Amino acid sequence: MKRLLVVVDYQNDFVVGSLGFEKAKDLEQGIFEKIEEYLNNEDKVLITYDTHYEDYLNTREGKNLPVPHCIKNSKGHSLYGKINGFANAENILYYEKEGFGISPKDMIKIANEIGEDIKEIEFVGLVTNICVISNAVLFQSQYRNTDIIVDASLCSSFDEELHNKSLDVMEGLQIKVINRN
Repeated sequence: MKRLLVVVDYQNDFVVGSLGFEKAKDLEQGIFEKIEEYLNNEDKVLITYDTHYEDYLNTREGKNLPVPHCIKNSKGHSLYGKINGFANAENILYYEKEGFGISPKDMIKIANEIGEDIKEIEFVGLVTNICVISNAVLFQSQYRNTDIIVDASLCSSFDEELHNKSLDVMEGLQIKVINRN
């Protein structure tokens, strides 16, 4: 395998649910096409699920962002729109994360599953300034000699300024940002 696509948290609650925002809807077709492209090339796709539980408001994140979202087994936890059609597809890895980034133990598990011979890891999804940047940095730490790419046209945030600042920070971390308007 040469490439990995990481689709970050493209879930109902971030698109049309409790933390949804209009720009998130606009990403659906592009993310769908990007997943198909990777699968057609026999590359790997990894989809993350932001995952919380009924006690969310008692967690550190819940105290700082007191909006219940992505509660496991809820409609908000499911992938949004056409992307949900990939929910059980072959050649896709699925990881639930209980924080902004994939846990270190899951990063090791991913590395064991997909190997170290990846030449390029590309990120799309939500939210640029929270989970996209967190996961891009985690993958960059695990895959130090792999090109890390963020497709800015397929990432978004509820705050355009934070979206752009996050892209700047990622570029400063030697992450390649493409399709930036």
